[in-house]
Amino acid sequence: MTLSKNSAVILIVDDNKMGLAARKHVLEELGYRTITASSAHVAVELFSKNSFDLVITDYKMPDLSGVELIQKLRVINETVPVILISGFVDVLGLDEQTTGADVVMMKSANEVNHLVRSVSRLLNRKLKKPVSSIVSRATSRARKKSG
Repeated sequence: MTLSKNSAVILIVDDNKMGLAARKHVLEELGYRTITASSAHVAVELFSKNSFDLVITDYKMPDLSGVELIQKLRVINETVPVILISGFVDVLGLDEQTTGADVVMMKSANEVNHLVRSVSRLLNRKLKKPVSSIVSRATSRARKKSG
């Protein structure tokens, strides 16, 4: 199954309704399908019952932090890429290694551009098969033909 931009389903998690609505609007304008959750607990429930191609979460939420949410999501499905967004990236020293996210983004005037690029890059990476598996299959076929 190949994902096209229009078939990618993105879960957006943020307790701030304005941030949630803004990200949803931007991504839907680009043709992505989105589902929103206003809390980490709702997100975990949605994630466990549905298939998502990408998750975007805010860091600071009242019930669980974005990092705690990522830990729970990774237990359910460790392969779904996650983008963590925070206004405290530098202050808290948040990065991909410390959070478990595939991308950590700072809230800023450039957030929309960074978000769009990161979503596109992560979904394209998910679509591409590793070269090693392609080479392995080709080698296997060649052996079968010669043997």
